[in-house]
Amino acid sequence: MGISQVVCQNMDTLPYYEMGEYPKEFTPETTVARLIDGLGFRYHWATESLRPQDLSFKPTQESRTSEETIDHILELSEFILKPIKGEIMAFNDKELKKLSFDEKRKRTLNNLKEASDLLLSGKVKLDKIKIRMKGSKNEFPFWHELNGQIADALWHTGQVVSFRRSSGNPFDGKADVFMGKYGKH
Repeated sequence: MGISQVVCQNMDTLPYYEMGEYPKEFTPETTVARLIDGLGFRYHWATESLRPQDLSFKPTQESRTSEETIDHILELSEFILKPIKGEIMAFNDKELKKLSFDEKRKRTLNNLKEASDLLLSGKVKLDKIKIRMKGSKNEFPFWHELNGQIADALWHTGQVVSFRRSSGNPFDGKADVFMGKYGKH
């Protein structure tokens, strides 16, 4: 199955500038890895070049700001990665909120890349993953990761795109989410 299917321009470039070739075989693990890669690509471009006014934007008084939504996506990325690594999920939102926007963005993208890489490695099997939360004896199968954290992160990434459009800084149309590429192809 090989290394990550994510293209990085150089060591300083964040993951998911573009998506690489898809895996050569369909397995449950490669399929979920590609889903996570799609999330990573969308998140990369949803959060690229956000300005302070974009981060503080919220459509209504009751809504989260874009930055609060990004905080939540960071938490979700932690919860996507931890069960894949065999770790217990625990909230550490106080630590995460201390990070700058750039640090949050980098950590989110790296969490998603690590989760994808682990699934592509062949060392992790979805049917063996157990979702466990700190302070709870309950365990849940990986199915909950699909309809929980991964679906929620996609949902909220779309909100960031909508919010940035509303604050006057639309999503870069050169990011082709169908092809997973940037620019003309």
